[in-house]
Amino acid sequence: VQLVESGGGLVQAGGSLRLSCKARGSILSDFSGSVMDWYRQAPGKQRELVATITTDRNTEYGDSVKGRFTISRDNGKRTVYLEMSSLKPEDTAVYYCYRHDGVWSWGPGTQVTVPG
Repeated sequence: VQLVESGGGLVQAGGSLRLSCKARGSILSDFSGSVMDWYRQAPGKQRELVATITTDRNTEYGDSVKGRFTISRDNGKRTVYLEMSSLKPEDTAVYYCYRHDGVWSWGPGTQVTVPG
């Protein structure tokens, strides 16, 4: 299975973006049974857990993004989404999705840039 992120770009502070992550090659039962995460890594910093969605669609968020980001999933499309709003310069990072149990490898990520 290959995780492929998309949807990043350059956005002004206060703007919004929607990131997508498709698990290419996964079967429905495998994807729908997986807890999925979004992480981000800013230059010179460690990778940070941003959001998690369970198989029952329960969600958790890092303190820095609570109230601004929303994680969701479409099992039929084998895709996880991250809706980001009220973006800040400190949200600038490469964003990655990840299977929580680590069974699938990291994808290439998608760059989000919010100029200061």
